[in-house]
Amino acid sequence: MLSSSFRRSVLSSRGIVARSFASGPASGGNVSDDMLQKLGSLSTQALVDGLWVMGWPSAQIDAARPLTSGMKCVGRAVTLNFVPARPDIAQDKPPGGDSPEYEAFELCGPNEVLVMSSVGPAESVGGDIKFLRLKQREIGGLVTDGSVRDTDEIINYGFPCFSHSTTARQGPAAMQPWECNGVVSLSGVTVRPGDAVIVIKTVSLLFLRKLPIKFTQLHTEEKSSRKL
Repeated sequence: MLSSSFRRSVLSSRGIVARSFASGPASGGNVSDDMLQKLGSLSTQALVDGLWVMGWPSAQIDAARPLTSGMKCVGRAVTLNFVPARPDIAQDKPPGGDSPEYEAFELCGPNEVLVMSSVGPAESVGGDIKFLRLKQREIGGLVTDGSVRDTDEIINYGFPCFSHSTTARQGPAAMQPWECNGVVSLSGVTVRPGDAVIVIKTVSLLFLRKLPIKFTQLHTEEKSSRKL
C-alpha cells in the first residue's frame, strides 16, 4: 500500500487534488490536580451511578484486578499501545530508552496512571526490570487489560497495579510497544491521554476533561437534596 505522502506527491504531479486521511486529536484535555482529588474522594457507587446518569456507562473497565488488597489509584492517563509481534515491527520500533514504553514511563509521575493496552489478557506488559523505572518516577498507578510478571517485586515497589492476571510469559514474543499517548482500548473501553483514571478495588473508571466538573456538580446537588 502506498503511503499517504507518496500518494499526495504523485497526485500533485498530475494536477489532481486529493484529500488525505486524517485522525482526530488523541487527547481530550487534562483534568486538574484539584479535580483528581475530588474524584478520588468519592465512593465507587457514586462514581458508577454518576457516569450512568450522564450517559457514560461504557467508561468502566472490567477485569482489572489489584495485585494485592487495598490498592487504589487516581491520576491522569498516560497511554501505551501494544501491537502483535512481527519481525519488521521489532526492527522499526525505536530501541532501548527511545522505545515508546520508556517514552511513556518518563511522562509518568505521582498524578499519572499508566494505561497499557495489551493484545491479549494473558500477555505480559512488563515486570520488575522495566517497572523499576515507574517506582523511581513515583507513578500514581498502572492499569492494563494484559498481565504482569514478577508480582512480588512489583508489590514491593509500592505503586498500585491493576491487571487482568499475572504470568511468567515474556511479552516481546507476542507483542511490541508501538505508540505512546495515542487513543487505546482496554476491554472495549476507549481511553485517551489526559483522561482521569480512578481505580478503587476492582472498579476502573474514566472521566473526560469536562465531565468531572458536571459530575461533581451533580454529586453536590444529590447530597444537598438528601439533606432536605
